[in-house]
Amino acid sequence: QVQLLESRGGLVQPGESLKLSCVASGIIFSRYAMEWYRQAPGKQRELVATITTGGNTNYADSVKGRFTISRDNGKNTVYLQMNSLKPEDTAVYYCKVKWMDYWGQGTQVTVSS
Repeated sequence: QVQLLESRGGLVQPGESLKLSCVASGIIFSRYAMEWYRQAPGKQRELVATITTGGNTNYADSVKGRFTISRDNGKNTVYLQMNSLKPEDTAVYYCKVKWMDYWGQGTQVTVSS
């Protein structure tokens, strides 16, 4: 049984940073590319960042230069470091196994003064 457990998000002010983590179980983590998605109220879910098994990364234009995805295969964990947060980053963030329909439960990130 595949499980993806995301860390708690939170409420931060514009310009602040937040780091999300997602621990995977039930898969050989190192064999899978991982993704972070987000869904803002009233909007479609969008792909934020991807990391391959080899550590190559790709980002949505809206977060490029501010967000960093990384992974620790020894801990079966994928991270999303979010810097210079903006109110438009407010969303529920989900981790996902690329090419497979396995999702985390989602964690709320709110950026507001």
